[in-house]
Amino acid sequence: MPIIPIKDAAGIAGMRASCRLARAILEELVLRLEPGKTTGDVDRWAGELIAKSGARSAFLGYRKFPGQLCISVNEEVVHGIGGARRLGYGDVVKLDVGIILDNWVGDTATTVGLGAITPSRQRLLERTEASLQAGIAAARSGNKLGEICHAVESCVRAAGYSVVKEFVGHGVGRKLHEEPQIPNFGKANSGPLLRPGMTLAIEPMVNEGGEQIRILKDGWTAVTADRSDSAHFEHVVLITEGDPEILTQSSSVSCANLAAEKVPVR
Repeated sequence: MPIIPIKDAAGIAGMRASCRLARAILEELVLRLEPGKTTGDVDRWAGELIAKSGARSAFLGYRKFPGQLCISVNEEVVHGIGGARRLGYGDVVKLDVGIILDNWVGDTATTVGLGAITPSRQRLLERTEASLQAGIAAARSGNKLGEICHAVESCVRAAGYSVVKEFVGHGVGRKLHEEPQIPNFGKANSGPLLRPGMTLAIEPMVNEGGEQIRILKDGWTAVTADRSDSAHFEHVVLITEGDPEILTQSSSVSCANLAAEKVPVR
């Protein structure tokens, strides 16, 4: 059975700050998206925002990953690298931001439609986000990890979609990837017991078509084998004695006023 790190009060405070910053950067990037911009533009913006906030990218250089963030479009599932690809009206854009602040990692992702998107794409986004919320609702002290996995998969399957099995959620803290691994599929009442102080990145990756994926020649970008659309949402959740606390919850805090809000950005 994996040893899952338990954060003390100081660790929880550090995680709250890093996760809050990651979400603020993500939301600022979403506001800047527009047709005609390249994925390379988005990567550059991410680098500027991260540096301005006094943090550093958790992704850049990780296993030689070359980007500040992961940006994946339409059939790209995850781990897309910013480059020359231009964003188009109606695209489905996935942004995954990971930062390190005071040696604590914040990690969060969202999928947005650029302008008006087709009803089928809108439904994919809505059902994928609903599966994330189902997983979070199961992230309670006393439950077993499999309850999260089963809740996500059940929601996805009920919508007629498939979950990506090659990539999973994970514990997060001092390292980007800690124990446990959190698949988006599994059996209820299985796996390790959830305990207060655990910080878990729950991140459904959902394909409109089949579950099979392919890795492009860049060695990173994962795409659906049938070129169907894919969506990805991620939150970091703190297991508590009561309701789970979403550390990367959306907020009105912007990167520009993080210092004023007393979020440490050293």
